Amino acid sequence: MLNQSIIVGRLVKDPELRTTENGNKVTNITLAVSRSYKNIDGEYDTDFIPCVLWKGTAENTSQYCKKGDLVAIKGSLQSRFYDKEDGTRNYVIEVVADKVTFLSTKSKD
Repeated sequence: MLNQSIIVGRLVKDPELRTTENGNKVTNITLAVSRSYKNIDGEYDTDFIPCVLWKGTAENTSQYCKKGDLVAIKGSLQSRFYDKEDGTRNYVIEVVADKVTFLSTKSKD
């Protein structure tokens, strides 16, 4: 079996580094990825892909990247769920990054 994803997109917001109760560094980012085809209105839709970065990868990304930067993520898909306060169950599918490559920074206009 194989579970590997490579995604290239732009950061939707600045990464925020957190520390877990166990002392591990983590950041959650979202990548905006344009689809390669146009919709019925002749526009390109965008998918927003949630990603989780751990330890050194999380630290480096939060230090060197900001909203709008183009990055490539190599990792695996992971599914999980959690129960909300109202008792409903929320399912999440996200990319857990093995590697992040900084491709470019957003130009300053």
